[in-house]
Amino acid sequence: MSVKTKKKAELNEEKIVKAMDILKLIQADVATPKSVRKLIKEAQDSLVKKDLSPGVRAASAIQLLEEANQDPNLPMLSRTRIWNALSLLETVKD
Repeated sequence: MSVKTKKKAELNEEKIVKAMDILKLIQADVATPKSVRKLIKEAQDSLVKKDLSPGVRAASAIQLLEEANQDPNLPMLSRTRIWNALSLLETVKD
């Protein structure tokens, strides 16, 4: 593995870890609806699957987070945090 590829992989993993931290905040918030928490948990589960590439894990989580973002009962703070996590995950490429 070249130095450039290693650095890219490390950067992708860093972004995934930061997104996971944001998702933990959303899940810990008592104002977050249960249906959204379930989707957040699924997104977290897809991000920790080490058998898939970072890009595939991020794409799977993005899909779930976009679905969670459509919930009309989602508080604005949680919505903003989801947007932050989405923008981080959208930069993860294979």
